[in-house]
Amino acid sequence: MIQVGDKIPAATLMEYSEVEGNGCSIGPNPVDTVKASAGKTIALFALPGAFTPTCSAKHVPGYVEQYDALKAAGVDEIWCVSVNDAFVMGAWARDQKSGTKVRMLADGSADFAKATGLTLDLTARGMGLRSNRYSMLVKDGVVKTLNVEGPGKFEVSDAATLLAQARG
Repeated sequence: MIQVGDKIPAATLMEYSEVEGNGCSIGPNPVDTVKASAGKTIALFALPGAFTPTCSAKHVPGYVEQYDALKAAGVDEIWCVSVNDAFVMGAWARDQKSGTKVRMLADGSADFAKATGLTLDLTARGMGLRSNRYSMLVKDGVVKTLNVEGPGKFEVSDAATLLAQARG
């Protein structure tokens, strides 16, 4: 399992863009985790699935609400990573009204989740291999804090906890 002090895994996530710009075409665009995190402070949170109850009601809304405070604490970008495809993540971004505040990044084949060692097997519930629920503060590609939830919990990966850690 990834630990504080480790570099985040090299992986390609996919992000659905609604508008063309900054070298991104409309539709899914690749995001190289190493390049995208270089020189930045990233508030990264991961969750089992888009449109799921806790993720939609609490996890994403908390980060959208805390956007200004996280930026003031030195966070450059907020990333939401989930084992879904880019089209689903794009639709979820519209549903959550996350706009440009939270980058909704698809880990379609769970490559990033597997590389972190933070997977959750939900095969028995018809969802296959997913990401565990966690958050981390990443500075220049290195994990500075890591908050992994216990099974079925939502206690330490919320925006308020990561904000407190970012303020340090």
